[in-house]
Amino acid sequence: MCRWLAYTGEPLRPAALILDAQHSVVAMAQNSPLGAETVNGDGFGFGWYPVADADAAGPRHPSVFRSIEPAWNDQNLREISRAVVSPLFFAHVRAAAGPPIQQTNCHPFRHDNWLFMHNGAISQFGLIKRELALAVDPSLYSLMQGTTDTEVLFHLALTLGLADDPIGAVGAAVRRVEEAGHAAGVQFPMQGTLAVSDGETLWAFRYSSQGRSRSLFHSADVPTIRAMYPDADRLSLFGDHAQVVVSEPLNDLPGVFLEVPESTVAVLDPEGYHHEAFLDA
Repeated sequence: MCRWLAYTGEPLRPAALILDAQHSVVAMAQNSPLGAETVNGDGFGFGWYPVADADAAGPRHPSVFRSIEPAWNDQNLREISRAVVSPLFFAHVRAAAGPPIQQTNCHPFRHDNWLFMHNGAISQFGLIKRELALAVDPSLYSLMQGTTDTEVLFHLALTLGLADDPIGAVGAAVRRVEEAGHAAGVQFPMQGTLAVSDGETLWAFRYSSQGRSRSLFHSADVPTIRAMYPDADRLSLFGDHAQVVVSEPLNDLPGVFLEVPESTVAVLDPEGYHHEAFLDA
């Protein structure tokens, strides 16, 4: 359906991962060996948080650039990703699976200081779209601009308490999808990997009703990678706290990217990486 990448750590020019990695996000858009579709050319999105301002109060708010152009064909993506410096950013390339190709259907989606993106689908979404959309808080309903299952899922999670308990709210939203799907006769309603961030912490979920989710990997810690590959000059780009979660490994070096288990949420914050069980399939 799609491919995505999320980075957190020391401020970095996003082009290092979006454009310049061996198997960058743009490269994945053209050739995705582990994806449900080989080519993801139905638009893209790039969302980033600014470097923290010591004098600014409150949460950081992200900027978003989205386009219906294929990621490999958009000069603005190259310009922006080389000009911006960010400590936390999302990148997503889309393969449309029903909803039309339009800018408002490209990920990531944003609300206040939150970013959200998804690889996968709500199976037979049309059967339960009305029920799920009407479960969204009225104050949020009018903010949905596109037609995707992902945008509805995001606003459902916001309704169910994302700001207070991200893991619990995403879990409740997924369960609501499954309940509605099963009532409509859909055997496996939920499929995919999800990423959400408030600008400080990144949560990445791998879950499907069938227990056969889309691929998801996280990077090993940078000091460990440096010890494994002391001659890899490219590692000088990354600080000791740099962490990546991605649909497919960004290079072929053994041990650099580790698979996130099924039914798991990966949590990346200033303390590092850890994961915990997420719903029972």
